[in-house]
Order: sequence, then C-alpha cells, then structure tokens
Amino acid sequence: MEFEGTEQQPVTQPGRRFRAPIIGAAMIAVAALAVAAGMALARSGPARIGTGVVVIDTNLAYQGERAAGTGMVLDSSGEVLTNNHVIRGATTISISIPGTGRSYAAEVVGYDVSHDVAVLQARGASNLRTIPLGDSAALDVGQSVRAVGNAGGTGRLTSAAGSVTSTGRAITVSDDQGGSESLSGLIETNAAVRPGDSGGPLLDSGGHVIGMDTAASVGQGFEQASTSQGYAIPINAAMQIAAQIESGHGSATVHVGGTAFLGVEVTDGEYDNSGAVVTQVVPGSPAAAAGLDSGDVITSFGGQTISSPAGLTTVVRTQTPGAPVSATYVDPYGTSHTANLRLASGPPL
Repeated sequence: MEFEGTEQQPVTQPGRRFRAPIIGAAMIAVAALAVAAGMALARSGPARIGTGVVVIDTNLAYQGERAAGTGMVLDSSGEVLTNNHVIRGATTISISIPGTGRSYAAEVVGYDVSHDVAVLQARGASNLRTIPLGDSAALDVGQSVRAVGNAGGTGRLTSAAGSVTSTGRAITVSDDQGGSESLSGLIETNAAVRPGDSGGPLLDSGGHVIGMDTAASVGQGFEQASTSQGYAIPINAAMQIAAQIESGHGSATVHVGGTAFLGVEVTDGEYDNSGAVVTQVVPGSPAAAAGLDSGDVITSFGGQTISSPAGLTTVVRTQTPGAPVSATYVDPYGTSHTANLRLASGPPL
C-alpha cells in the first residue's frame, strides 16, 4: 500500500535562539519515523492462510456413511458458508485448508433447509484468508464464470470454466439421503459442477464470488452436485440468510444453534394411517428411553398433529436440545400411548 504526503523544504534559522525549536522538530521527525516503522511491521504480519475456499468432510454415523463438500471462508476466525445438504445428517464435521495440512473440527451455527444454506464455525481457527465477495445482482447472461470445489471428494480444489446461461431458474433437487427441496432464483451455468463441489464458489472473471455451487442436472432429472448444467445460489441471497443466522434470530425457515434429536427413522403410513411410522429407533436415544419401537405410528409431537414423516421432521427442528416434549403414538396393536421425553442434541436435519 502506498501513502501520499506533503514534501516540506528544509528550513534553516541562523543564531542560537532558534536551536531549541529545531531540536524539537528533529525529535518529532524521529517519532514519526518510529510510528511509520510500526505501521510497516503491522502491514508485514503473518500471511493469511489458504485461498478462502475450504474442504468439508462429514461423518454420518447414524447412516454409517461419510460425505464431502466445499465451503467458503467468511471471516478470518473460521466462519464458513456452505450448502445445508453438505452437512445434513452429520454427526461430526471437519474443515480442512487444502495444501496446508491444517484442519479444524466445526460446529453448526445455523442453517436454512428450504434455501439450502448453512453457516459453520471452525473451532480454534485464526488468520484464515477470506473469500472475495462479488455482486450477483450485476450478473449478465453470457459472462464467464468458474466453478471451484472439492470435486470427487479428493480434498484438492479444482475449477471448471464456463459461462452464465440463465438466471432466476427454479428446480427440484434430491440428494442421496432421500431429501428433496425446491429451489428458485438460481444461476444456471454450463461450467461442470461435480459431486463434492457443493458449497464452493462460482467466480466471475475477476475472481469474486457471485454464487454458491449447489446442484446440477442429470438427464431429465436433478440431483445435488453432479454433472452437466450446473446451478448456483446467488451470493447476495446466500449472504442475506447467513446474516440472519449470524444475528441469532431464527424463523420458520432459518434454524439457529444445535438441532434437537429424537432418535427415530420414520416412513409414511400405509393405507389410511396418518402419522409417521417408526422403522428404526436409535439405541440410547430419547425415543428409545420413551419406549418407542419399530411399527409404532407417531401421531402427535410437542402438541402438534403429525400426518407425515416430513411433518415430524419440521416439528422436531423447531425444538431445542434438552427441551421436554410429549409424543403420542399408536402401537402395532392399535393401542394409543403418550410418552414424555427430553430431546437430545443431534445432527442437522
């Protein structure tokens, strides 16, 4: 960084009576040099770590699986923006800085399922390089872009060049965990977005983020982060949700903090049965402690009627870990039961 200043001509004053002011000016000049040296040392401090793009690895213990994705560093202390589907169901999350050997355990700050946005915090991180943000409102169809991410889950960052083919797109996406969401207002690009790229940046020609890689089309359908036509959430929209999460104010769509955990897998009821049919109970979970078992049908939870598995998920998501709730369920013999339980802390839903 260069600084501009005014140049002063040397001034000489004959006679002894002016000697003290001259010495004073010299001392001021020395002090100014010392301050300038201090500023130079501050500017030449430790270099920022990484490129602003990180690799995310998750352990999905309840599914017996692992998954990988990408994230973008929002501040030097390790706040990271990514897709919600990257961390959905994760029991542990790790954030790595490619090429540095550094990795951090991460916790979920909050997430928005309906808009597929999540914010993470890398524990103990500092001095990380942040991603340069652009303005997605200034996008033009046809402009050049690059999709960057952890393609293939290798832990190395790759990029794919392309252009913006459309804006304001709406699609329905599904993932390998059986979840599906309808997303709208997306950027469409012909840059090859691949598995593992989700949560990574879509960059403009100046290297600024204008979108977050989220999904890609396959044949006649869509699935998260695959090949062919790619889709990204406009960065302005993603950052607006991130700001709400950072503020700590949840809403009907934004969940802040830890996720409540009941400990059941459920499916739709057969025939005319309404509710969520329990197919599996996690040992040691609140559901197990309450006596729930496979074949039970949950019809009410937290005082709200449950008519489907999605309904149960939504209600559980509104609760907080440690909260006491009641659940009504019908066993396979048709007998109704009410159980009081205390929710645990679990993976994001």
